Amino acid sequence: MAGHSQFKNIMHRKGRQDAARSKMFSKLAREITVAAKMGTPDPDMNPRLRLAVQAAKAQSMPKDNIQRAINKASGGDTENYEEVRYEGYGPGGVAVIVEALTDNRNRSASNVRAAFTKAGGSLGETGSVSFMWDRAGEIYYPASAGDADKVMEAAIEAGAEDIQSDEEGHTIYCGFEDLGDVAKALEDTLGEADSVKTIWKPQNTIPVDEERAQSLMKLIGVLEDDDDVQNVYANFEVDDETMARLSAA
Repeated sequence: MAGHSQFKNIMHRKGRQDAARSKMFSKLAREITVAAKMGTPDPDMNPRLRLAVQAAKAQSMPKDNIQRAINKASGGDTENYEEVRYEGYGPGGVAVIVEALTDNRNRSASNVRAAFTKAGGSLGETGSVSFMWDRAGEIYYPASAGDADKVMEAAIEAGAEDIQSDEEGHTIYCGFEDLGDVAKALEDTLGEADSVKTIWKPQNTIPVDEERAQSLMKLIGVLEDDDDVQNVYANFEVDDETMARLSAA
């Protein structure tokens, strides 16, 4: 597993998501509104909106909040958000991709650059690290969906490209363009997934020690706390023993 995925699991277990629930809902709502504004407000006819709604449901976002975010797209006072991608290097030469939805590009760029600089990293130009990643679909099921063999068989039948299972659940990867079809096929077999989303998947990962991992996790935390930042990806990898110590800290 890439370091960022492990990091997310740690933060989930520590309850950080619960503490930042309001901020998380705000980001989910922003993505729903933007998706609805770019296409039709009907999730069945708008793939991006459908994924945004699924992501919101997976985080137990109330239905009223979801509908309000969709309705906001048709309002005349809706902010004009832009999609911006920032790329750079964190501590230890680890590549980092930051996706943002912002109504002020200057503010977002300044905040992201400050976070990289403070962590000892550097912000680069668009395209400076993304060539080392693949655009992919990611579908997550909890362990209760079935054992590794059952989920693997369902994933292969659905047209997935890869699956990683552990005691907590199953992460299924597929082609970027195939996400909707694969997710639908898996839903027919395994039920509704906990998460369905597009991601940046690193082609290779960089092993880092405990000190470097702590610095990277701090950088990711600072970036994700920014209201404009939607997603952060980093291509580092941490061994199980180090990750266990970080989890207990």
